Amino acid sequence: MNLSTRDLRAFLALVEQRSFTRAARQCHLSQSAFSSLIRTMEDTLGYRLFDRDTRNVELTPQGRLLEASARRVLDGFDGMIDDFRGHAMLDKGRVSVAALPSIASGWLPGVFAEFRQRHPGIEIELADVLSAPCLERVRAGRADLALASSGIPAQDLDASLLCNDRFHLVCRADHPLARRREIGLPDLSAAPFIHLARSHSVRLQLERAFHPYPMKTVMEVEQLATVTGMIAAGIGITVVPALTLYEFERPDLVSRPLKIPGLVRRIYLVTRRGLSLPPAAERLRTLMLERRPGQRRGGTRQG
Repeated sequence: MNLSTRDLRAFLALVEQRSFTRAARQCHLSQSAFSSLIRTMEDTLGYRLFDRDTRNVELTPQGRLLEASARRVLDGFDGMIDDFRGHAMLDKGRVSVAALPSIASGWLPGVFAEFRQRHPGIEIELADVLSAPCLERVRAGRADLALASSGIPAQDLDASLLCNDRFHLVCRADHPLARRREIGLPDLSAAPFIHLARSHSVRLQLERAFHPYPMKTVMEVEQLATVTGMIAAGIGITVVPALTLYEFERPDLVSRPLKIPGLVRRIYLVTRRGLSLPPAAERLRTLMLERRPGQRRGGTRQG
Protein backbone atom coordinates (compact mmCIF):
# COMPACT_ATOMS: atom_id res chain seq x y z
CA MET A 1 0.00 0.00 0.00
CA ASN A 2 1.46 3.33 -1.07
CA LEU A 3 -0.24 6.63 -0.23
CA SER A 4 1.66 9.89 -0.64
CA THR A 5 1.25 13.19 1.15
CA ARG A 6 -0.13 14.49 -2.16
CA ASP A 7 -2.89 11.86 -1.99
CA LEU A 8 -3.72 12.77 1.60
CA ARG A 9 -3.83 16.50 0.82
CA ALA A 10 -6.19 15.84 -2.09
CA PHE A 11 -8.40 13.70 0.16
CA LEU A 12 -8.59 16.45 2.81
CA ALA A 13 -9.28 19.08 0.15
CA LEU A 14 -12.36 17.10 -0.88
CA VAL A 15 -13.39 16.65 2.76
CA GLU A 16 -13.28 20.43 3.26
CA GLN A 17 -14.66 21.58 -0.09
CA ARG A 18 -17.33 18.84 -0.51
CA SER A 19 -17.02 19.44 -4.22
CA PHE A 20 -14.82 17.69 -6.76
CA THR A 21 -14.68 20.86 -8.83
CA ARG A 22 -13.54 23.13 -6.00
CA ALA A 23 -11.18 20.50 -4.53
CA ALA A 24 -9.59 19.87 -7.95
CA ARG A 25 -9.07 23.62 -8.38
CA GLN A 26 -7.46 23.87 -4.92
CA CYS A 27 -5.07 21.04 -5.81
CA HIS A 28 -4.29 22.53 -9.24
CA LEU A 29 -5.62 19.43 -11.04
CA SER A 30 -8.20 18.89 -13.70
CA GLN A 31 -11.44 17.49 -12.39
CA SER A 32 -10.90 14.20 -14.21
CA ALA A 33 -7.38 13.83 -12.82
CA PHE A 34 -8.64 14.65 -9.34
CA SER A 35 -11.49 12.15 -9.56
CA SER A 36 -9.04 9.49 -10.77
CA LEU A 37 -6.75 10.19 -7.82
CA ILE A 38 -9.60 9.71 -5.31
CA ARG A 39 -10.69 6.50 -7.02
CA THR A 40 -7.13 5.18 -6.91
CA MET A 41 -6.98 5.92 -3.17
CA GLU A 42 -10.21 4.02 -2.60
CA ASP A 43 -8.97 1.09 -4.69
CA THR A 44 -5.68 1.06 -2.79
CA LEU A 45 -7.39 1.08 0.61
CA GLY A 46 -10.17 -1.27 -0.45
CA TYR A 47 -12.93 0.99 0.92
CA ARG A 48 -15.18 3.69 -0.40
CA LEU A 49 -14.21 6.99 1.21
CA PHE A 50 -16.99 9.25 -0.06
CA ASP A 51 -20.67 8.94 -0.79
CA ARG A 52 -21.39 11.20 -3.70
CA ASP A 53 -24.23 12.07 -6.02
CA THR A 54 -24.75 14.94 -8.41
CA ARG A 55 -25.27 17.42 -5.57
CA ASN A 56 -23.48 16.14 -2.44
CA VAL A 57 -20.13 14.68 -1.37
CA GLU A 58 -20.09 13.13 2.12
CA LEU A 59 -17.56 11.06 4.00
CA THR A 60 -18.31 7.41 4.61
CA PRO A 61 -17.55 5.96 8.08
CA GLN A 62 -14.28 4.62 6.66
CA GLY A 63 -13.57 8.07 5.24
CA ARG A 64 -14.03 9.64 8.67
CA LEU A 65 -11.47 7.20 10.09
CA LEU A 66 -9.00 8.16 7.40
CA GLU A 67 -9.63 11.89 7.91
CA ALA A 68 -8.40 11.82 11.52
CA SER A 69 -5.32 9.79 10.62
CA ALA A 70 -4.55 11.90 7.54
CA ARG A 71 -4.60 15.10 9.58
CA ARG A 72 -2.21 13.63 12.16
CA VAL A 73 0.16 12.40 9.46
CA LEU A 74 0.21 15.72 7.59
CA ASP A 75 0.57 17.76 10.76
CA GLY A 76 3.57 15.64 11.71
CA PHE A 77 5.03 15.85 8.21
CA ASP A 78 4.59 19.63 8.00
CA GLY A 79 6.12 19.99 11.47
CA MET A 80 9.11 17.94 10.36
CA ILE A 81 9.62 20.13 7.28
CA ASP A 82 9.27 23.34 9.30
CA ASP A 83 11.77 22.05 11.86
CA PHE A 84 14.24 21.06 9.15
CA ARG A 85 13.94 24.43 7.43
CA GLY A 86 14.30 26.24 10.75
CA HIS A 87 17.59 24.43 11.44
CA ALA A 88 18.83 24.83 7.87
CA MET A 89 18.02 28.56 7.84
CA LEU A 90 19.54 29.00 11.34
CA ASP A 91 16.21 30.10 12.83
CA LYS A 92 16.49 27.33 15.40
CA GLY A 93 18.94 24.70 16.59
CA ARG A 94 21.70 24.13 19.10
CA VAL A 95 25.49 24.21 19.07
CA SER A 96 27.57 22.42 21.68
CA VAL A 97 31.06 23.78 22.33
CA ALA A 98 33.84 22.53 24.61
CA ALA A 99 36.54 25.08 25.38
CA LEU A 100 39.50 25.67 27.64
CA PRO A 101 38.38 27.77 30.63
CA SER A 102 40.81 30.57 29.74
CA ILE A 103 39.30 30.76 26.24
CA ALA A 104 35.74 30.31 27.47
CA SER A 105 35.93 33.23 29.88
CA GLY A 106 38.19 35.56 27.90
CA TRP A 107 37.87 35.56 24.10
CA LEU A 108 34.84 33.33 23.54
CA PRO A 109 32.09 35.47 25.18
CA GLY A 110 32.50 38.18 22.54
CA VAL A 111 32.17 35.61 19.76
CA PHE A 112 29.09 34.08 21.39
CA ALA A 113 27.49 37.52 21.80
CA GLU A 114 27.98 38.31 18.12
CA PHE A 115 26.64 34.90 17.08
CA ARG A 116 23.54 35.23 19.28
CA GLN A 117 22.84 38.68 17.90
CA ARG A 118 22.89 37.25 14.38
CA HIS A 119 21.03 34.04 15.23
CA PRO A 120 18.91 34.56 18.37
CA GLY A 121 17.02 31.29 17.84
CA ILE A 122 20.17 29.16 18.18
CA GLU A 123 20.88 27.72 21.63
CA ILE A 124 24.56 27.52 22.64
CA GLU A 125 25.78 24.89 25.09
CA LEU A 126 29.25 25.38 26.59
CA ALA A 127 31.49 23.03 28.58
CA ASP A 128 34.48 24.92 30.00
CA VAL A 129 36.90 22.06 30.60
CA LEU A 130 40.58 21.26 30.08
CA SER A 131 42.01 20.10 26.76
CA ALA A 132 41.69 16.34 27.21
CA PRO A 133 38.00 16.49 28.21
CA CYS A 134 37.40 18.93 25.34
CA LEU A 135 38.66 16.38 22.84
CA GLU A 136 36.77 13.51 24.47
CA ARG A 137 33.52 15.45 24.21
CA VAL A 138 34.04 15.87 20.47
CA ARG A 139 34.93 12.19 20.05
CA ALA A 140 31.82 11.11 21.97
CA GLY A 141 29.54 13.42 19.98
CA ARG A 142 28.77 15.52 23.07
CA ALA A 143 30.32 18.62 21.49
CA ASP A 144 30.23 19.84 17.89
CA LEU A 145 33.37 21.93 18.32
CA ALA A 146 36.26 22.11 20.74
CA LEU A 147 38.84 24.78 21.46
CA ALA A 148 41.83 22.92 22.84
CA SER A 149 45.61 23.02 22.94
CA SER A 150 46.96 19.51 23.51
CA GLY A 151 46.65 15.98 22.15
CA ILE A 152 46.31 17.25 18.58
CA PRO A 153 46.45 16.11 15.83
CA ALA A 154 44.74 12.74 16.07
CA GLN A 155 43.50 10.33 13.41
CA ASP A 156 39.85 10.76 14.33
CA LEU A 157 39.90 14.56 14.64
CA ASP A 158 40.33 17.56 12.35
CA ALA A 159 42.16 20.50 13.90
CA SER A 160 42.44 24.01 12.46
CA LEU A 161 44.94 26.36 14.05
CA LEU A 162 43.02 29.22 15.62
CA CYS A 163 45.96 31.19 17.01
CA ASN A 164 49.43 31.11 18.53
CA ASP A 165 49.21 32.25 22.14
CA ARG A 166 52.51 33.70 23.39
CA PHE A 167 53.56 33.45 27.02
CA HIS A 168 54.03 36.29 29.53
CA LEU A 169 55.62 36.64 32.92
CA VAL A 170 53.24 37.95 35.60
CA CYS A 171 54.66 39.33 38.84
CA ARG A 172 54.17 42.09 41.35
CA ALA A 173 55.08 45.59 40.22
CA ASP A 174 57.80 45.73 42.89
CA HIS A 175 59.37 42.40 41.90
CA PRO A 176 62.97 42.66 40.54
CA LEU A 177 61.93 40.95 37.28
CA ALA A 178 59.38 43.70 36.63
CA ARG A 179 62.26 46.07 35.84
CA ARG A 180 64.23 43.71 33.57
CA ARG A 181 64.22 44.44 29.84
CA GLU A 182 65.09 40.90 28.87
CA ILE A 183 64.05 37.86 30.86
CA GLY A 184 65.50 34.42 30.22
CA LEU A 185 65.01 30.95 31.63
CA PRO A 186 67.78 31.35 34.24
CA ASP A 187 65.98 34.43 35.61
CA LEU A 188 62.63 32.64 35.78
CA SER A 189 64.00 29.43 37.25
CA ALA A 190 65.56 31.35 40.15
CA ALA A 191 62.26 32.94 41.21
CA PRO A 192 59.59 31.31 43.43
CA PHE A 193 56.95 29.98 41.04
CA ILE A 194 53.16 29.67 41.43
CA HIS A 195 52.14 26.72 39.24
CA LEU A 196 48.92 25.49 37.77
CA ALA A 197 48.27 21.81 38.47
CA ARG A 198 49.75 19.19 36.16
CA SER A 199 46.32 18.51 34.66
CA HIS A 200 46.66 21.85 32.83
CA SER A 201 48.35 21.76 29.43
CA VAL A 202 50.09 25.04 30.29
CA ARG A 203 51.96 23.38 33.16
CA LEU A 204 53.23 20.56 30.96
CA GLN A 205 54.32 22.97 28.26
CA LEU A 206 56.25 25.11 30.76
CA GLU A 207 58.11 22.11 32.13
CA ARG A 208 59.17 21.09 28.62
CA ALA A 209 60.28 24.62 27.72
CA PHE A 210 62.25 25.12 30.96
CA HIS A 211 64.21 21.87 30.67
CA PRO A 212 67.01 21.49 31.76
CA TYR A 213 66.48 24.45 34.10
CA PRO A 214 64.69 23.55 37.34
CA MET A 215 61.54 25.36 38.40
CA LYS A 216 61.39 26.66 41.95
CA THR A 217 57.80 25.70 42.65
CA VAL A 218 56.40 27.07 45.90
CA MET A 219 52.71 26.40 45.26
CA GLU A 220 50.48 24.44 42.87
CA VAL A 221 46.84 25.46 42.41
CA GLU A 222 43.92 24.76 40.07
CA GLN A 223 42.50 28.20 39.30
CA LEU A 224 44.03 31.27 37.67
CA ALA A 225 42.20 33.48 40.17
CA THR A 226 44.12 31.73 42.94
CA VAL A 227 47.39 32.30 41.10
CA THR A 228 46.51 36.01 40.91
CA GLY A 229 45.95 36.26 44.63
CA MET A 230 49.15 34.47 45.51
CA ILE A 231 51.25 36.69 43.23
CA ALA A 232 49.62 39.82 44.64
CA ALA A 233 50.54 38.58 48.12
CA GLY A 234 54.20 38.37 47.08
CA ILE A 235 54.45 34.58 47.28
CA GLY A 236 55.84 34.13 43.77
CA ILE A 237 55.62 34.74 40.03
CA THR A 238 53.99 32.83 37.18
CA VAL A 239 54.19 32.43 33.41
CA VAL A 240 50.93 32.25 31.48
CA PRO A 241 49.61 32.53 27.88
CA ALA A 242 48.53 35.97 26.68
CA LEU A 243 44.87 34.95 26.40
CA THR A 244 44.76 34.47 30.19
CA LEU A 245 46.11 37.92 31.08
CA TYR A 246 42.63 39.31 31.75
CA GLU A 247 42.76 37.25 34.97
CA PHE A 248 45.66 39.39 36.23
CA GLU A 249 44.19 42.85 35.66
CA ARG A 250 45.28 44.46 38.92
CA PRO A 251 47.17 47.71 39.46
CA ASP A 252 49.76 45.99 41.65
CA LEU A 253 50.70 43.40 38.97
CA VAL A 254 52.63 43.66 35.73
CA SER A 255 53.03 41.35 32.76
CA ARG A 256 56.07 41.06 30.50
CA PRO A 257 56.18 39.22 27.14
CA LEU A 258 58.72 36.41 26.98
CA LYS A 259 60.85 35.43 23.99
CA ILE A 260 61.75 31.87 24.81
CA PRO A 261 62.08 29.38 21.92
CA GLY A 262 59.26 26.85 21.82
CA LEU A 263 57.21 28.61 24.50
CA VAL A 264 53.93 29.18 22.66
CA ARG A 265 50.51 27.70 23.19
CA ARG A 266 48.72 26.73 19.98
CA ILE A 267 44.93 26.90 20.19
CA TYR A 268 43.10 24.60 17.79
CA LEU A 269 39.51 24.48 16.61
CA VAL A 270 38.67 20.77 16.64
CA THR A 271 35.89 18.73 15.01
CA ARG A 272 35.34 15.04 14.29
CA ARG A 273 37.00 13.92 11.09
CA GLY A 274 34.76 12.87 8.23
CA LEU A 275 31.52 14.22 9.72
CA SER A 276 29.59 17.25 8.49
CA LEU A 277 28.72 19.85 11.09
CA PRO A 278 25.10 20.93 11.62
CA PRO A 279 24.42 24.29 9.91
CA ALA A 280 24.48 26.27 13.16
CA ALA A 281 27.77 24.68 14.27
CA GLU A 282 29.34 25.33 10.87
CA ARG A 283 28.30 28.97 11.02
CA LEU A 284 29.75 29.37 14.52
CA ARG A 285 32.99 27.68 13.42
CA THR A 286 33.27 30.16 10.53
CA LEU A 287 32.71 33.08 12.88
CA MET A 288 35.39 31.80 15.27
CA LEU A 289 37.90 31.65 12.44
CA GLU A 290 36.92 35.16 11.31
CA ARG A 291 37.40 36.49 14.86
CA ARG A 292 40.67 34.76 15.65
CA PRO A 293 42.22 36.07 18.88
CA GLY A 294 44.91 38.69 18.40
CA GLN A 295 48.16 38.69 20.30
CA ARG A 296 46.84 41.05 22.96
CA ARG A 297 48.53 41.83 26.22
CA GLY A 298 45.45 42.08 28.38
CA GLY A 299 44.90 44.78 30.97
CA THR A 300 47.81 44.18 33.30
CA ARG A 301 50.46 46.89 33.42
CA GLN A 302 53.39 46.29 31.16
CA GLY A 303 56.87 46.76 32.59
